[in-house]
Amino acid sequence: MGIVVAIDGPSGSGKSTVSRRVAATLGLAYLDTGAMYRAAAWWCEHKGVDLDDGAAVADAVAAMPLHMGLDPEHPTFTVDGTDVSAAIRDPHIASVVSKVATNLDVRAELARRQRDIIRFEATGHTGSFSGGAGIVAEGRDITTVIAPDADVRLLVTASEEARLMRRAGDLEAAGKQVDADALRDQVVRRDRDDSTVSQFLTAPEGVTLVDTSEMTLEQSVEQVLDLIEEAADSAARRDAEEDLRAQAMREGLSDYELDEEDLALLEADGELPTGDRTEPGLPVLAVVGRPNVGKSTLVNRVLGRREAVVQDTPGVTRDRVSYPAEWAGRRFTIVDTGGWEVDVAGLDAAVATQAEVAVEMADAVLLVVDAQVGITETDARVVRMLRRSGKPVVLAANKVDSPAQEGDAAALWNLGLGEPFPVSALHGRGSGEVLDAVMEVLPEVSAVAAAAPEGGLHRVALVGRPNVGKSSLLNSIAGRERVVVNETAGTTRDPVDEIIELDGRQWVFVDTAGIRRRVKQSRGADYYAVLRTQGAIDKAEVAVVLLDASEPISEQDVRVVQQVVDAGRALVLVNNKWDLVDEERQKMLLWEVEHDLAHVSWAPPYQPGRPDGMAHQPARACPRRRPGGLDHACAHGPAQRIPGPAAVRDPAPGARW
Repeated sequence: MGIVVAIDGPSGSGKSTVSRRVAATLGLAYLDTGAMYRAAAWWCEHKGVDLDDGAAVADAVAAMPLHMGLDPEHPTFTVDGTDVSAAIRDPHIASVVSKVATNLDVRAELARRQRDIIRFEATGHTGSFSGGAGIVAEGRDITTVIAPDADVRLLVTASEEARLMRRAGDLEAAGKQVDADALRDQVVRRDRDDSTVSQFLTAPEGVTLVDTSEMTLEQSVEQVLDLIEEAADSAARRDAEEDLRAQAMREGLSDYELDEEDLALLEADGELPTGDRTEPGLPVLAVVGRPNVGKSTLVNRVLGRREAVVQDTPGVTRDRVSYPAEWAGRRFTIVDTGGWEVDVAGLDAAVATQAEVAVEMADAVLLVVDAQVGITETDARVVRMLRRSGKPVVLAANKVDSPAQEGDAAALWNLGLGEPFPVSALHGRGSGEVLDAVMEVLPEVSAVAAAAPEGGLHRVALVGRPNVGKSSLLNSIAGRERVVVNETAGTTRDPVDEIIELDGRQWVFVDTAGIRRRVKQSRGADYYAVLRTQGAIDKAEVAVVLLDASEPISEQDVRVVQQVVDAGRALVLVNNKWDLVDEERQKMLLWEVEHDLAHVSWAPPYQPGRPDGMAHQPARACPRRRPGGLDHACAHGPAQRIPGPAAVRDPAPGARW
């Protein structure tokens, strides 16, 4: 695999020039994602599309025949056979591009194309510019949404004055007249517009900030090259350490009697095995639709149990939540999603984005429509989104509770997705026919899900009271926005699973709903959320309990810790938001932990310093699994859950999750 360098930053920060110089120096391909949006704006105007008509713009961009030359010395942009490399740099295009760039459907379409280009260059396909050496990609969302797993992620920024001077210099060099007031208005307005759909003014966790305000171009390029070299050296050191560990383990095996199976494993490819035998990933089915059409009820019907939280109000489901399912002897993964809506902001926009990600990461899609309501504009927009995804779709006409209502289902032929299958998720009517149709389009082996050990993966449950930072922690460890994060307490309702690789081993991290009060005192969705959280603890081998460093340890905190102890699970304590409190509060918190949680003194608290450091704590609390079953230390009493010597006992204050 080639190297992937992702660079974000505001307009005029120098990220484009620096990115091109770096790519040229290292012989890498160069991807300007911002130019893709400008090309899209040019294409819409060329086709006479009203830029204020969001649906028309999305349809036009989906059909845009764009070809990009990735040579950093001479990047080119051709749309429908026309070279628009110069045209898309026109000030008029710059003044209207935000209307295209803030369209969520457009962003989803171009994000898909950008990921395809990055993957193509990094894997060295025939015809790639870099021949597999890699790519430098720059633009909005590149470090967090498009390439969250890039080898190097940078935020290149500069002061507003420096950015304006550079932009003016670019225009003058191109022989264009510069209006200082108009230029300032354009740059500031673009930042404001873009900030509604992406975060690019502050560096997220894991992204390195490079401030070029006082740097020359050469100095900026040199610093980025140094950071890339450091990342490459760090990766090489990790590989060397793994080799040394493997060699030491081999030498230590001379003290043991090995049977034929052990010897066969050692001889396989000349390497020690890193885990159990694997089996192909299960095919993935995403269930999508607008809010309150019965998606979660249908998921529960498929599962045969009340697993997904259901309530007779829209918006109960917020994240994409995966469950193992089986039908007609075939196993698959079903993914419940929040309601997909258009022209929404804040929490609702984040929920819609998670639904789109679920579609992208699925092998097939089950679209649920309310047959009693009929086709709405939102349903039509969902269909357009699904068509762009290229995934096979089965249409379920829900809330058809009797044969007399099947005429309502027939009206859904107009969506153009083929036969609508009438179903009543609440009563089970027609669910078998829908699943039979799903089995016809689901592949035997998933094209998107990774292989997993036959015995299953170790599970790590993230638990704590509401708004303590569990979802932010999962996003930090995953390196992307896996779950919806909002300041509103109780955003997470269903436990959310994410497979994350640590030191070459896969773990399942589970984000859970915050435990507000005792189960008997909870109501509605909160009641079922608390039950799901207890279930997540029971299914896990390790529980990470987050404490809010800014608040005194409460009865709720003690109760959550006791739940983990009663369940007999390995325990990791995390003092979250440690860096937000002063030294006096830090000392007081450690005193509270020592006295209020004295019964778990064998699990000293950890103050997170960085996401990858925190991520390894569950592994330290739960030793490696041997073929044939779970580690006893992960399944039995507190005395066997004492963290090893690698655990941090005198940690320093760290970054907030």
